Amino acid sequence: MKRGFYCALLFAAVAFLVASCSTTKYVPDGAYLLDDVQIRTDNKQVKPSSLSMYVRQNPNAKWFSLIKTQLYVYNWSGPDSTKWINRLFRKMGDEPVIYNSEETRRSEEEIRKAVQNMGYMGATVVSEREVRKKKMKLIYRVTTGQPYLVNKLVYDIPDEKIREYVASDSTRTLLKEGMVFDVNKLDAERQRITNMLLRNGYYKFNKDYISYTADTVKNTYQVDLTLHIALFKQHYEGTDTLIPHRQYYIDKVSFITDYNVLESSALSSIEINDSLHYNGFPIYYKDNLYLRPKVLTNNLRMVPGSLYDEQDVQRTYSSFGRLQALKYTNIRFFEVQQPDTAKLNAYVMLTKSKHNSVSFELEGTNSAGDLGAAASVSYQNRNLFKGSEAFMIKLRGAYEAVSGLQSGYSYNDYTELGAEATINFPRFMFPFLSTDFKRKIRATTEFGLQYNYQIRPEFTRIVASGNWSYKWGLQRQRAQHRIDLVDINYLYMPTISEEFKNKYLDNQENYILKYNYEDRLILRTGYSFTYNSAGQALANNTIIGNSYSVRFNFESAGNLLYAISKLGGMKKNDNGEYVLLNIPYAQYIKGDLDFAKNIVIDSRNSIAFHIGGGIAIPYGNARLVPFEKRYFSGGANSVRGWSVRDLGPGSFPGDGNFLNQSGDIKLDASIEYRTRLFWKFRGAVFVDAGNIWTLRDYEDQPGGKFELNKFYKQIAVAYGLGLRLDLDFFVLRFDGGMKAINPVYESGRERYPIIHPDFGRDFAFHFAVGYPF
Repeated sequence: MKRGFYCALLFAAVAFLVASCSTTKYVPDGAYLLDDVQIRTDNKQVKPSSLSMYVRQNPNAKWFSLIKTQLYVYNWSGPDSTKWINRLFRKMGDEPVIYNSEETRRSEEEIRKAVQNMGYMGATVVSEREVRKKKMKLIYRVTTGQPYLVNKLVYDIPDEKIREYVASDSTRTLLKEGMVFDVNKLDAERQRITNMLLRNGYYKFNKDYISYTADTVKNTYQVDLTLHIALFKQHYEGTDTLIPHRQYYIDKVSFITDYNVLESSALSSIEINDSLHYNGFPIYYKDNLYLRPKVLTNNLRMVPGSLYDEQDVQRTYSSFGRLQALKYTNIRFFEVQQPDTAKLNAYVMLTKSKHNSVSFELEGTNSAGDLGAAASVSYQNRNLFKGSEAFMIKLRGAYEAVSGLQSGYSYNDYTELGAEATINFPRFMFPFLSTDFKRKIRATTEFGLQYNYQIRPEFTRIVASGNWSYKWGLQRQRAQHRIDLVDINYLYMPTISEEFKNKYLDNQENYILKYNYEDRLILRTGYSFTYNSAGQALANNTIIGNSYSVRFNFESAGNLLYAISKLGGMKKNDNGEYVLLNIPYAQYIKGDLDFAKNIVIDSRNSIAFHIGGGIAIPYGNARLVPFEKRYFSGGANSVRGWSVRDLGPGSFPGDGNFLNQSGDIKLDASIEYRTRLFWKFRGAVFVDAGNIWTLRDYEDQPGGKFELNKFYKQIAVAYGLGLRLDLDFFVLRFDGGMKAINPVYESGRERYPIIHPDFGRDFAFHFAVGYPF
C-alpha cells in the first residue's frame, strides 16, 4: 500500500513535468507567452499588492499559485477544432495569454496614475522584459520619488450654515496639515462631508458640490490645499442663481401597500381603492389592508416635522426588510410645491409577498453504512396575524435499516417521527416594557415547539423541547446576536430492550453510557454572537476581499432549578441528583469561541484559516454533560484525517462505542490554500489539528483527561486535498484527509503516519455541503 502511494505521487509529478514541456504549443512564431508579471517598488509604503489591480494583462492562472493546469489542459487539444475531444479540452482549459505591448503601455499609465494619486506626483513606471525562448517575464519597476505633503489646509465655504456643520464635525475629518497629498483620502473626505450633510436635512446635496484646489509651493514638495463647497445652483426663468443649500423637513409620510414594481412608479398609475388614517398617517390600499396600521407605523423611522435624515431612510428600509409579509420596499420623496418652503412628502410603497406556501422534501440517509430514507412536509404562513408573523409547521418521518445487530432483538429497523412548529414575531416581545422601548430594540422574537419520537431495536426515545428566543442583526449587517431566554428539552426513554440493558447498561457499569440513556430534563439559557467583517461582500460563496469572522456562544443550564431544589430542601435520588417531577435535570455551563480569516492572494487564490475551542463544565446536579452538548472530533468540519466522532478524547483509541468518543473540551485549528480550478470547481490543500478531552478521569475513556503537561502531545494533525463544486446557492465539498500525527501512540512509526503512510489505515473521505469555515 505504501509503495502504491509513492507511485501515485511520482506519477502526478511526471504528468505535470510532461505537461510543462508544451506550454507554448499554441504560441505563434514571433509572439511570446506572458509567463509571469511582477511589480517592484522602491518604497515600502507603496505595496505591489495594492497596484496589481491596474495591470491590464496577466499570465495564465495557476492552481495553488504553482501550476498552470488550465493552460496545460488547453494544450492537450489537437489542431482540429471540429473534434469533440479537442473542443472539450479547449473549453475546460485556458488559451495562452500572448504578450501585448499596447496593454503593457496602458498598464504603465494606470500604475503611474495610481501612485501619483497616493501623493507621489513625480512617480515613474518602467516595464522590463525578460525573454526565454517563447516565454516572457514582465516586470513593472515603480520609482515613487518624494511624496507631496499638505502644507496648509483652507476651507472655502460661502454657505454659513454648512460652514458651521463642517466646523462642528472637524474632529472626524480625514484631512490635516502635514499629511501626504493622497487623492483617495481627499475623495473619502468629500463623501464623509456629504453623508454628514445628508443626515442633517440637505436632501439635494451631493459630493459634486465639493472640490479642491491644490497649489504647489515653488521648488518644494509642499501643497497648499483648499476645500471648496459650492453654493446651490438654482435654475429659474432661464437664469442660474447661486443660493445657500436648503435644509428639508419631512412634512407628511404616507403608505401605499399594493405597489407593483413592474408598473410605472408614478403615483397616479398606482391602483388604489380605499384608504384610512392612523395616528395622522394616510394608508392607501387596493382591496384589503393585509398589515395592521400599527405594524406600518412602528417600522417607520422617519418622523414628520423633523429634518430629512438619510440614516432614518436607510433604517426604514432595514425595518421593513425584516417583514416577511413584504417582498419589496421603495421610498419616494416629493418636494412640496409651495413658495418659500423646504418640505418633503414621503411615500413608503410596499409590495406584498406570497403569504402561504407548502413544501415537500425527500432525502436519503446513511448512518455508518445503514441506508434509509426520510420525507418531510412543511407549511408556512408569513403573515399569520396581519403583523408579518411567520408561522411554520413541519412533519417529518424517516426509516432506516439497522445492520450489525446481534441476536436478541425483535426487529432490525429504525423509525423516526417528528413534528415542529415555530412562530416568529418581527418585534421585541416582553411583558412590562413600554411600547417605545420595545420599538427601539430591533429584535425578532421566536417561539418554538419540537417533538421527536424514535423507535430503535435497542430502545424507544422521545425528545420534546420548547424555546423562547430573540434575534437581531439582519443578513446585511455584520453582527448578529441571539438570546435563548428559555430553552427546555425533555428526554424520555419509555422502553429499553432487556438485551441492550443487560449487555451495555447493567453489566459493564459504563457511567457515560448509563447517563445518556436515562430520562433527563435540560432547562437552559444562552447567548450567541456572530461577526463577519465582509458584511455583504460575498458573491457566489466567494469572499471578494480579505475578511474575518468571530463566533461566540455561551449557555448555562440547571442553575434556577438547582437554586429552587436547594431552597426547597428537596431530596435527591439514588444517583445523588435532585429531580423535578421525578426527572433528574442537567446542570452545566458551556462556552465556545471561533475565529476565522480569509486572505486573498489574487482573483483565483486565497488562504483561509481558523482556530476555535470550547469547554463544557458539569457541576452541581450533574457529573456529566448531556451527550447532545458534549464535543466530538474528526469529520468533515474538524480534523479530516479521522472519520466523524472517531478522534479522542486525548489518546483514547476508541472502543467502538461512539458515546465514549466525546469530551468536555475541544480545540480545533485549520489552514486551507484555496484555488479556482475550472468552470465551477474549486480546489484546496489543507492541514488540520485538534482533539477533544474530558475534565474528569473516566474509567471508560483511559487517556482522555485534559492535563496541562500532556495535552499538547495529544493534538492530532492531518493533511489532505479537497474538491469543491460551487453551484452559487450552495457548495458541494469532497475532502480526502490523511493522518499526519496520531495521538493514540506516544512514539514509533504509528505515531507519525506522515512518514510511514498507509492509505487503508490513515485515509478518510468526507462529503459535506458548504465550506468547513
